[in-house]
Amino acid sequence: MGAESDFFAELAVTAVLKVKQEKDGKAKYPISNIHILKCHGQSSLDSELVDGFALNCTKAAQGMPAKLVNVKVALLDFNLQKHKLQLGVQVVVSDTKQVEEIRQREMDITKEKVQRILQSGARVILTTKGIDDLCLKYFVEAGAIAVRRVSKEDLRRIGRATGAQVVSTMADLEGNEAFDATSLGEAAEVCEERVGDGELLYFRGCKGGQACSIVLRGANEYMLDEMERALHDSLCVIKRMLESNSLVAGGGAVETALSIYLEGVATAMGSRERTCVVSHRCVPWFVWCPRV
Repeated sequence: MGAESDFFAELAVTAVLKVKQEKDGKAKYPISNIHILKCHGQSSLDSELVDGFALNCTKAAQGMPAKLVNVKVALLDFNLQKHKLQLGVQVVVSDTKQVEEIRQREMDITKEKVQRILQSGARVILTTKGIDDLCLKYFVEAGAIAVRRVSKEDLRRIGRATGAQVVSTMADLEGNEAFDATSLGEAAEVCEERVGDGELLYFRGCKGGQACSIVLRGANEYMLDEMERALHDSLCVIKRMLESNSLVAGGGAVETALSIYLEGVATAMGSRERTCVVSHRCVPWFVWCPRV
């Protein structure tokens, strides 16, 4: 027992309670919605529970703002890059000016796609794929934050936290491109902060509130790995206890209680039966306990 035990016990319980979900009248605590990040430096007591989500990514361009408040978040699962003609398409031109016009039209198509996303109200754009320099230029001019190469698992967690839906294509049923504003999530604050040796992107005050993050701090990688394993075990125990509304003590408490009970049973038996019970009490419980 100590300061660390009390600190991480409260942190773990609070994290599990934050991801509580009601389903068919029963409370569920999906600990997969708890994102654990490890950052070198400072004391373990400097670890924090983020009321929202912490992403181990940075903004795609330095010209983007480091902080935005009351923003809408768009989650994409496709590339944002300069439009190119499909393979096998041939364009016959009779003037070199037409080549330049084709290139300009490709840039205009890309700009229109980005503008549709921005016009929906999105100011924070995250994608699992890449974002080329042309698209970054439009995002910087609009004062938006764009993040590329976000893992799909993190994208789903951010979706649960902000209430956003992952968009895999902008094509509608009629074959045109459009971006539905109803797929956007909301966050009270999105900011990039330096933590340890790198930067983290924080989503605070999220609309959904069904996900949270724990940022672990420690001296080195070995210490952080042990902290993560111990914290994950604690989260699993808290989850099982809350869902089953029961708790079994560990540390050999069950085996000790069973041994004491058998000793009481043995005192009420005859000499031969007592010998069998006492001998069984000395054998490890997993040897004679019936298989379930």
